[in-house]
Amino acid sequence: MSEVRHNWTKEEILEIYNKPLMELLYEAATIHRLHHDPNAVQVSTLLSIKTGGCSEDCGYCPQAARYHTDIDGNELMPVQQVKAQALRAKASGSSRVCMGASWRNVKDGPEFDEVLEMVRTINKLDMEVCCTLGMVTENQAKRLAEAGLYAYNHNLDSSEEYYKEVISTRGYQDRLDTIDNVRKTNVTVCSGGIIGMGESIEDRAGMLVALSTLSPQPESTPINALVAVEGTPLEDQQPVEIWDMVRMVATTRIVMPETQVRLSAGRTQMSQEGQAFCFFAGANSIFAGDKLLTTPNPDVNEDMKLFAKLGLNAMKPFTKKVQPKSVSAEESEYQPLGENPKWTRPEHKIARNEEAKQKAKEIRAAEKAE
Repeated sequence: MSEVRHNWTKEEILEIYNKPLMELLYEAATIHRLHHDPNAVQVSTLLSIKTGGCSEDCGYCPQAARYHTDIDGNELMPVQQVKAQALRAKASGSSRVCMGASWRNVKDGPEFDEVLEMVRTINKLDMEVCCTLGMVTENQAKRLAEAGLYAYNHNLDSSEEYYKEVISTRGYQDRLDTIDNVRKTNVTVCSGGIIGMGESIEDRAGMLVALSTLSPQPESTPINALVAVEGTPLEDQQPVEIWDMVRMVATTRIVMPETQVRLSAGRTQMSQEGQAFCFFAGANSIFAGDKLLTTPNPDVNEDMKLFAKLGLNAMKPFTKKVQPKSVSAEESEYQPLGENPKWTRPEHKIARNEEAKQKAKEIRAAEKAE
């Protein structure tokens, strides 16, 4: 069985990525079968529990308040609405619910207490629970773990070098520190990135270096293809080619053999044949449902039809790790500390982000004048 290495270099990963495609696919598929059931795919549902109004300037994100997009914002969902959505996801074949809130970082208080109750509620439905809430402190990660959280998502997005061309309001090290805080608990780590933002192949390799040299490696790695949204700084980016996606999935599988590699955003732009290539190359997780936070996603019934054609099965929950126990709020060992951590704000200027921000101001001013 291939060993899990934590010392991959960019040069080694580039050599893998650039192999003749058939050789790359064969190697990735072989490694996939050594570590995973090749016919089992983990199905997750991504639920936006708080949408829009984010203070960050991520160039790909329509939820950034500074850009003008057609996203309808909403305040934090009630627990019972989240439960109803989770039951619907379970009935459609999902084993995991990932809840996303458009926060820069978690803040102790009533809203975070509500999220903890959502985690307890979904865990009691015998589903894996994942959250993506921005940066978290060690104590906040421990409170999530105590509530029964299965996984925490915090993507690196790109290489450290190219990250500075996409985001100026959050430091790369803060993302690594958040992952380190989660690692101080029994919660698994979900971390990946986006391709098609204008980055080079070297940047894609750089992101995989950052992920694969973590010890342990993330239990789940989403590979997103950029969905260019009008009003965002990256609105004019052309869709990434399917072969780039296949190569990225295959390379991720080779350098992170035990990780679940997830096909995430951008699947609506992929043919069924393209998705099949990705599954063959080592993808064994998808996001199901008609939306990924705010961007389109294939209908879950279409996914199940594709699974049937390919002979794939939806993975049962807690296949990779036992179900965590949920501790009630009353019996919780970890209490809010009222922390105010100094997460960094590099605030260097990114020209296309500034242009999108200015364009949004002009549109809002014109709308106000009408």
